[in-house]
Amino acid sequence: MPISRMVTNIDLTGEQQHVLELAFNHALRKLELVDRSDPLCDLLAKRMIEIHMRGVTDAVALAEITVREIRASKP
Repeated sequence: MPISRMVTNIDLTGEQQHVLELAFNHALRKLELVDRSDPLCDLLAKRMIEIHMRGVTDAVALAEITVREIRASKP
């Protein structure tokens, strides 16, 4: 699922949406996720939105932090 579907109910500027999309795609590549229907993609998007709402606005930093948190939460 593209992250753009998850942010439709959140008040974001076009630039903020663009940053989230860039970060999401970067994180997908880092995690080697190809299947967008993988439940991990939903988790990734939700976590990324949470991190963005905490104030991280740089796409690369957002992707790196999200990937680090996702990897840390895996058993």
